Amino acid sequence: MAANKKEKLSPAKRKALMRRSIPIYIMALPGLLYLFINNYMPMPGIILAFKNYNAKKGIYGSPWAGTKNFKYLFSTQDAFVITRNTICYNVAFIIINLIFAVGVAIILSEITSKAKKFYQSTILLPYLLSAVIVSYLVYAFLSSENGFINNSILIPLGKEPISWYQDKRPWPFILVFVNLWKGIGYNCIIYLSTILGFDRSYYEAAAIDGATKWQQISKITLPLLRPTIIMLTLMAVGRIFYSDFGLFYQVPQNSGALYSVTNTIDTYVYRGLLELGDITMSAAAGVYQSLVGFVLVLAANLTVRKLDPDSALF
Repeated sequence: MAANKKEKLSPAKRKALMRRSIPIYIMALPGLLYLFINNYMPMPGIILAFKNYNAKKGIYGSPWAGTKNFKYLFSTQDAFVITRNTICYNVAFIIINLIFAVGVAIILSEITSKAKKFYQSTILLPYLLSAVIVSYLVYAFLSSENGFINNSILIPLGKEPISWYQDKRPWPFILVFVNLWKGIGYNCIIYLSTILGFDRSYYEAAAIDGATKWQQISKITLPLLRPTIIMLTLMAVGRIFYSDFGLFYQVPQNSGALYSVTNTIDTYVYRGLLELGDITMSAAAGVYQSLVGFVLVLAANLTVRKLDPDSALF
């Protein structure tokens, strides 16, 4: 039926439809240009991962190296450590951020006072801060000499001050907390906007039937929120081999004593570039991360499609 209707459109109607669509195309143009320049134009540079780059000969004139760059990446002593850190931190981020973001979004959706917008803005503010500012805020708390925790909490309680940037034991918890504090606002706003779009008649009918607030959340809110949760989780799974460079490099102040718990694939490649200037190894790491992320997205989406076809992305 739809195909027949399209065939019956007269040239005048088609032109009118195109004219009405022009503003939409103009609005989408900046985003499409950014996507093309940032994501698609650099794609030919993938071949750098398979070459011995020579600046004089350029990318295409440099000799081929096969999989030599990948072998170097995986043959280093730190390969296991950086892969472990990248995966484990991201798994923790996905689970903890999901729980807290959904919880805070549900709480905000129940607030009816005028302060609701203030709470939303306050939660979102850390997400808008740069990693450099966040690193200084963390340093203000953890500095060995002038930090708030040492001078205002530990010393008054008769405890010995802690050299936070030399002791690696608390840093997995610190990084998880900082990531949660900084990123919860973005995910929370997405979940909140989804919740506010739900039909309120469901809740009214449940309240009339005597359902408690927890029953309304567990039987109405969470099931309706499931497609959004699955979509954001799948997107996060696709980037499980990437790490927040600012979080793992700026926040620990690039302290060498913390490398074993803060070094990820991204920070390792960056330090390798600073020390060795090896562009091809960096390209190999990028290709490795992209391929693994692509495979993970396909596998996660395939799993979701088998369990719940309506919630799959494709």
